[in-house]
Amino acid sequence: MILAAGRGERMRPLTDACPKPLLVAGDKPLIAWHLERLARAGFREVVINHAHLGVMLQDALGSGHAFGLSIVWSDESPDALETAGGIVKALPQLGDKPFLVINGDIFCDWDFAQAEEIAARLTAKNDLGHLLMVANPPEHRDGDFVLEDGRIVDMAAGESPRLTFSGIGIYDPRLFGGVSPGMKAKLAPLLRKAIALGRLGGEVYTGRWQDIGTPQRLAALDAQLRAELRAHAAGV
Repeated sequence: MILAAGRGERMRPLTDACPKPLLVAGDKPLIAWHLERLARAGFREVVINHAHLGVMLQDALGSGHAFGLSIVWSDESPDALETAGGIVKALPQLGDKPFLVINGDIFCDWDFAQAEEIAARLTAKNDLGHLLMVANPPEHRDGDFVLEDGRIVDMAAGESPRLTFSGIGIYDPRLFGGVSPGMKAKLAPLLRKAIALGRLGGEVYTGRWQDIGTPQRLAALDAQLRAELRAHAAGV
């Protein structure tokens, strides 16, 4: 599942007339980078939620055929249901086994093909989730959670070095058991409940990851990707 229902307040005015996942970086929409990587990793079915200007998303991506995927749309309009609420609304399409969820407003080159093995381990350990963690970016220096021996731990800032949740996770449907369909709900409280139960794993990713949360960060990513495309075309 790709989460694409947010209003993109920090991206205004760019998102006043365009849903954030369709903003362009490196000659293609942000969400297209995810879809291409998912297809290369062997995925064939993707659920995408939407609310703000969601018709534009559906018109641009359609059935997903152009990417070699089958896209199922989960409409939350007029108001997005927050992260957990959006996932719960889409659970009938996601099924009863662990599934991969990706924030639509990040750029990351993690190999999505790893998700299948992680999902199998999740089931074997009876865990409720597995988070991809990254080094704290300048805009989020305090991080989110501590990672110890492959387990996510919730500690107060300063107790132990914390890492930032990347926005990529593999979740068991049971994680969302306390959220009713149609209810607005954030993901963080559910993650903290799983942590308290000792049932949330994780790993550190040291490759490329960026939170594309502001016009300035989008412009920086666009410049980087265009430079890489030019270098590739020149055979550098």
